[in-house]
Amino acid sequence: MTPDTLRTLARYNAWANQRLYRSCRVLPADELARPRTSFFGSILATLNHGLVGDMLWMGRFTGDESHGIKALDQILHADFDDLALARTMMDARIVALFDAPLADLDAQFSYRTMAGQPCSSPLGLTMLHMFNHATHHRGQVHDMLSATKTPPPVLDLIYFLRQ
Repeated sequence: MTPDTLRTLARYNAWANQRLYRSCRVLPADELARPRTSFFGSILATLNHGLVGDMLWMGRFTGDESHGIKALDQILHADFDDLALARTMMDARIVALFDAPLADLDAQFSYRTMAGQPCSSPLGLTMLHMFNHATHHRGQVHDMLSATKTPPPVLDLIYFLRQ
């Protein structure tokens, strides 16, 4: 794990989110919120969860946990345009964090779960988890898009690297 790897993942994350949101933007609001077979129940709810997760991890990494997150399924933005703006702003924050000098990636990173349980894991792997979590849930949205008339975008890392 190197800082450059994490910087690349931060940029890939923003690129993939932008592509996914561009595809979702063409769906009407009722289609975004339509109940679907998925862990969070809809495209909109899953996109909100992705933002929730990033807000939690970024709060832990920066020491600023004033985000107001109360639940992993919290709907931060019921309006897609508001959600898309918040996503773009979060992606810029993520890129900025990883562009700055990073602490020792092998050092133990201590934090608390939403339930208050203390945890510790290597900082670099914990940061990698944030990106893996985002990829996992983008995949869920990608799958849900497949059930609409909107074709899901290509999101593979290799396509980002080829640009």
